[in-house]
Amino acid sequence: MTIKLFADDVAGPVPCRPSRMRPGAWPGLAAAAWGLLFAAPSFAWALGFTFGARTTVSPSLVKLADQRVTWFMAVLWVTGLLKLLGALIGIGLTRPRGRWTGRLVVFGGGGAAVLLAWHGCLFVVHGLLVEAGCLSVAPDLAGLTRWYLFLWGPWFIVGGLAFAAATTRYVRRPGARGELRLLGAVGALGALLLSVGSMITGVG
Repeated sequence: MTIKLFADDVAGPVPCRPSRMRPGAWPGLAAAAWGLLFAAPSFAWALGFTFGARTTVSPSLVKLADQRVTWFMAVLWVTGLLKLLGALIGIGLTRPRGRWTGRLVVFGGGGAAVLLAWHGCLFVVHGLLVEAGCLSVAPDLAGLTRWYLFLWGPWFIVGGLAFAAATTRYVRRPGARGELRLLGAVGALGALLLSVGSMITGVG
């Protein structure tokens, strides 16, 4: 009796390759989606569509958009592009990158996490103080404060947490260089100092 052996029988079952998108994939995709969704209003307002902004954003900003003030239009376009950059950073954190690209996405991810969480917490704390009667605002701004408390504040915090989770998983993956953790910490610390400085000086 002749027994025929095929190549597949000799080699045995082919092991499944782990997904290349495993390190930080889902938080990174969430951060990318957050950036894309947040960029849409900036571009829409820059193009003259302020639907939804009149009740959820400061009236002074809506007035600038309605009057098509040049410098404010430029700010809208720049912020929209920065949000798209955030989306690219989120995508960059979904899988291992080259040495320099990995450094850039980790640095940017750490900075974005702190900037977004910081601003979100400021909105929430300010809203809570107003609701508790510790701070007062003009009557026509009371409803707007609630939008920042219940919408914009949590929205910024969710974005910050997504970038923080994606960056953390990226630097903790097997084989990651120790310098990546340092770069992530430097980006986060730089963003924190920038946020505190802008709050103290009132700029930004």
